[in-house]
Amino acid sequence: MVHAFIMVKTAAGESEGLLDSIRGLGEIAEAHIVAGNWDIIAELDTEEVYDVLKTSSSEIQGLKGVNDAKTYISLDD
Repeated sequence: MVHAFIMVKTAAGESEGLLDSIRGLGEIAEAHIVAGNWDIIAELDTEEVYDVLKTSSSEIQGLKGVNDAKTYISLDD
């Protein structure tokens, strides 16, 4: 099992509209709007590292209004 966090930076005023879209992605366990350098943090659990890549690169970064995303894979259980 692979556990990861995806930090998402959105265009101005887009966070609330994107939150439901991100939460609706199949691999996403949780997603929250946060204060700080990033606008949304998404948490996911997948079977393979490739699934994390697909979710981050293709699905989240493919959403209109997403400006940037950074993925962190957990190294502990």
